[in-house]
Amino acid sequence: MDVSYFSMLYEYDYWANERILRAAENASAAQFLAATESRWSLRRTLVHTLSAEWLWLSRWRGVSPTAGLNERDFPTVESIRARWRAVEQDLRAFLAALNDEELKRVVQYTNTRGQSPAFPLWQLMAHVVNHGTQHRAEAAALLTDWGYSPGDMDLTLFLQESPRGG
Repeated sequence: MDVSYFSMLYEYDYWANERILRAAENASAAQFLAATESRWSLRRTLVHTLSAEWLWLSRWRGVSPTAGLNERDFPTVESIRARWRAVEQDLRAFLAALNDEELKRVVQYTNTRGQSPAFPLWQLMAHVVNHGTQHRAEAAALLTDWGYSPGDMDLTLFLQESPRGG
């Protein structure tokens, strides 16, 4: 594993997040907040994904928050986007200061259930991108059902479109 690989993955992650956020701007307030028996609301899905990125970055820096972000603090897509930009900026700074050897560092943290697992940093970083992919797919399904598809979000499409991707 090397830092350049994770830098590319996180560039992809933010590219894909932006596609979801742009599509989410089309949702009505009712759609944004509506949950079903089988799916979280769009707001909860987006805030959960954002919260996970914030939580994990905090843990990598040695801080273990006791709770994630509260979805009620994010009444609009723009409020989510604004916080995500701040998290993205912090994560980019973290990546810029990271070296290949540090990817092997074992991160021990306390999760929100009070447990204290430990994993190599590179595994946790891969987890965050994978987690984001899962929840973006859920958000994309909601948006597509409403006629606001975010379009394809394949890694290869990102690599073709982005000067930072390849």
